[in-house]
Amino acid sequence: MGHKTRIPLWLALTFLALPSARAEPPMTVDDAGVMERGGVKIEGAWLRDHKARGPDLVIGYSPIDGLEMAINAGLTHDHILAPSTRTRAYGLSAKWVPWLREVGWSAGLILSLGHARVNERATPHRHTERNLTLVGLASYFWEGGHKLHFNLGHERIRARGEEDDAALWGVGFEWSLTPVLQLTLEAFGGDTGRPERAVGLRYTLVESFKLNAAAGRGNGRDFGQIGFAWEF
Repeated sequence: MGHKTRIPLWLALTFLALPSARAEPPMTVDDAGVMERGGVKIEGAWLRDHKARGPDLVIGYSPIDGLEMAINAGLTHDHILAPSTRTRAYGLSAKWVPWLREVGWSAGLILSLGHARVNERATPHRHTERNLTLVGLASYFWEGGHKLHFNLGHERIRARGEEDDAALWGVGFEWSLTPVLQLTLEAFGGDTGRPERAVGLRYTLVESFKLNAAAGRGNGRDFGQIGFAWEF
């Protein structure tokens, strides 16, 4: 086992935001739900975290009932230094929901692998960062469209030749304001640092195509995103 160190919470949350599959955007807290068998989704977003910003793309597919696979790719530029630090992130995830109900409780698991290449262009430093995340999912669905989500998991992060284990948690709620507009509220974090909190909106433009936006704050920094989700 490698040397243990305490990697900052913001690094774990960066991995959550980029290489792992999220709940239906704009949420970070994941839901215990999957697409129907044969379904495909494409999600795109512009992410901002303090002075770091950039695009993120998710492509997902459901090969069998109860299972959803997804790949992610993201690029961020952190403008704390000049020139900016550039990070290219990639990820693969598998979400399995054996207990799925349209109304009531659903439960499952999601396993995510992430890889990031960091280029500190203001210095000669370049390095890679990797993570492995396993999260338990539980959701309660109401007939009116409201949803409550709970996440509890574990993440192992390896960065700069050192690795660390972190506990992760999240709570999220989706409130259907109208048949085409939902309000999202969530809080999430780890075993270090303080909770992150975010509020968002999701709007159904046409059937299967949605626009979304969210903004949040935690640990002395602001973050947010705007994006779209298309399922077919």
